Amino acid sequence: MTAALTSDAAAGGAGPTSRVAVIGPHILDVLGRPVEAIPPGQGSVRLTEIRATAAGTAAGTGVDLAKLGARVSSFGAVGTDLLAEVLLAALASYGIDTRGLVRKSSAQTSATILPIRPNGERPALHVPGATRLLELSDLDHAELAGGFDAVLLGGPDALAGLSRDDLGAVVAAAREGGALVAVDVLHAGSERDFDRIGAVLAGADWFWPNSDQLLALTGRTDLEHAVGDVLALGTRGVAVTLGADGCVVTGPDGLTHVPAIAVDVVDTTGCGDAFNAGMLTALLMGCDPADSAWLGVACGSLVATGLGSDAGLTDLDQVLDFLRAASPEVSSRISARRAPSSTASISPAAISTGERVP
Repeated sequence: MTAALTSDAAAGGAGPTSRVAVIGPHILDVLGRPVEAIPPGQGSVRLTEIRATAAGTAAGTGVDLAKLGARVSSFGAVGTDLLAEVLLAALASYGIDTRGLVRKSSAQTSATILPIRPNGERPALHVPGATRLLELSDLDHAELAGGFDAVLLGGPDALAGLSRDDLGAVVAAAREGGALVAVDVLHAGSERDFDRIGAVLAGADWFWPNSDQLLALTGRTDLEHAVGDVLALGTRGVAVTLGADGCVVTGPDGLTHVPAIAVDVVDTTGCGDAFNAGMLTALLMGCDPADSAWLGVACGSLVATGLGSDAGLTDLDQVLDFLRAASPEVSSRISARRAPSSTASISPAAISTGERVP
């Protein structure tokens, strides 16, 4: 595939374009709506819409980052099948550099069938596939340490081919290059998973699970203590998505709640990935954690208005216009950050702690 280009959809982004690496699950989603029930036997029903999209905590976030203006490079494992070709074509259509994706002939490309209910719920039929076969030798240390502004490790819990130490080495390489490191998870979560990704979280600037995942990972029953467990590992900041209740995010004064933005929900697939893309985009612009979380919530809300993880969101201008209706002050502060400036002047410490960057 060709080197990364900024997509036409991302052309609305202002200032220098950030280079972001997304590492982890690359999944082809096939979605249909509205599905009220699976017909019995060999019966059939007519749907309004069927789509195939690039998804997963790496690929889905990567697509949204590209729309928001980033130059994105993908790293992960796919199969040698037609599903891989469709997935690669989808990523390339957004200008994403896919040279970091390795082919695994022993497994099919990770894929999910999603029959979307009329209320936007999304039961999933999933094949884990090649995602779990990614190995440390598949990742170029020099490239990861070679100047990305940010590295998102999406779904380390799903990367069975990488040991606990391997995962720590990936984060260490990213930090060696001066990148902001953010982490999300793919699975529902368990305390065993939390132990396995401990080295990742110890070196991460941000961790972005949903509330159910965080409670399952830590074995806690309340979010404040669960967030404390993550921070105790060395993670600099945590944002926890709460679905229809928005999110909570750490900052200089503790946890801050950012409310959801009401929309007519079509499909909730990829809302968490869109949150990650929005929050990361704002952090790289020098926004504080609360404002960054607002941009993440706005992106997640927009994605819920269409079918698939790449729906609803067009570019940064659109998101800021949408956010302006919910919080004019936040939208104005983020917009002010769009004046051309060097992201290299923004330290990871300032990004993580919420220090205002001049």
